Amino acid sequence: MQGTSISQGLSGIFLPQISNETIPQRVILITNIATQVDDTPQLLAEMVAAQRQKPGYAMDAYFYRSHITYQNELQRLLLRSWIYVAHVSEVSNTGDYVLFEMGEDSIIITRDQQGEIRGLQNICRHRGSRVCEATSGRRKTFVCPYHGWSYNLDGSLRPPRDMEVLEGFDRTEFNLLPVAVEVVNGLIFINADLNAASISNALESIAQPLGAYQLENAKIAHQQTYQVNANWKLCLENYLECYHCATAHRNYARSHTLKELSCNVADINQAMLARTEEETGVPGIASEYERVYQDAEFGCCAGHTRYALYDGYLTGSEDGRAVAPLMGNIRGFDGGAGDFQMGPVSFMLNYPDHCVLYRFIPRGIEQTDMSVVWFVNGDAEEGVDYSIDKLTWLWHTTTLEDEYIIMRNSKGVNSSFFRPGPYHPEHEYLCLKFVEWYVHNISPQSGMEDKQL
Repeated sequence: MQGTSISQGLSGIFLPQISNETIPQRVILITNIATQVDDTPQLLAEMVAAQRQKPGYAMDAYFYRSHITYQNELQRLLLRSWIYVAHVSEVSNTGDYVLFEMGEDSIIITRDQQGEIRGLQNICRHRGSRVCEATSGRRKTFVCPYHGWSYNLDGSLRPPRDMEVLEGFDRTEFNLLPVAVEVVNGLIFINADLNAASISNALESIAQPLGAYQLENAKIAHQQTYQVNANWKLCLENYLECYHCATAHRNYARSHTLKELSCNVADINQAMLARTEEETGVPGIASEYERVYQDAEFGCCAGHTRYALYDGYLTGSEDGRAVAPLMGNIRGFDGGAGDFQMGPVSFMLNYPDHCVLYRFIPRGIEQTDMSVVWFVNGDAEEGVDYSIDKLTWLWHTTTLEDEYIIMRNSKGVNSSFFRPGPYHPEHEYLCLKFVEWYVHNISPQSGMEDKQL
């Protein structure tokens, strides 16, 4: 049953009439989303049980507008999973920091005086004020603006003013709370569960293809966050499937074979895989691996596959021509691209000359940050070796198109007339994997152990 309360929001989307030559322009659209006002943990358990009775089907509208579900998603799924938050180049010096925000939570990623990268909860241990506001910068300490409690870069509390009058006060008990941090190929991942299984160990299985790009030596050419007024799962599910690519992404579809059933492009993919090691000079760059969602240790998804571009396309660009110097150890173009998954909500699409990272983070029940990061070779010089406009053209355009269709998806899903249909067994295979993992873990009745973060 739908509730009667209404929440409103603004979202930028672009006009539906587009051409292959122009990047869509954004306009403002007001949306009204019905939310579940009679929600209870018991209702969540009942809806999970009902969803399990319909394997292979998209999720009920309840899961996209339930506040109890949303809180469980944060506490039981996302805060216990590994999430990409930054590249090592963003915290290269002592005191450099960036903020990562999800829901109402904020995490400081910084490099301390010993050179260690830290993840610290952005909450003063006195009365909860945030100790850092700017999204990035360089600091010697983090100081609470409320009562002046001050913290070192490792999170340790400095002697707070006048607290010596409190009998038995031990400032070492009130350091900023940590989150787990692991760095893989220059990519920084965090997990609020300090006892989580290691993402580094999981990603060892894709070390050969991922290592070819030498991301630890790469540079961020551009990054952008697209704020979409839709539930995070709609944004993620959209990325997990290419069933929509032929109809929604004409520029992508004319260059990437992933839009087709595998049997229809088997010849072109086999030809690419036969030449890829010789052309790129990288042994193992085409090795495939998949342990994601329910098949992986919790929150430690790891996957890689390589697929062909159509003839005439060397990379993901408007005209198919190279847009930057070759990455890492790669010595040539093979007409292929590598798809990577690293955790439940972090992905990469890697071409021989640049890499594109996607991350999907909820900021509210009906607001998602779709963050995109473009990497190039660390020695590449903007304006000489690459142009930002040409480098970002395809995936900026495609992301705007995604924003448009996700907003329409959100409107339909939140209609009282919505009835979920079946996923396509091949095109939407990863959506099936995600939903299996989701319904298995979202409810306290699922059997997943509850732990205090």
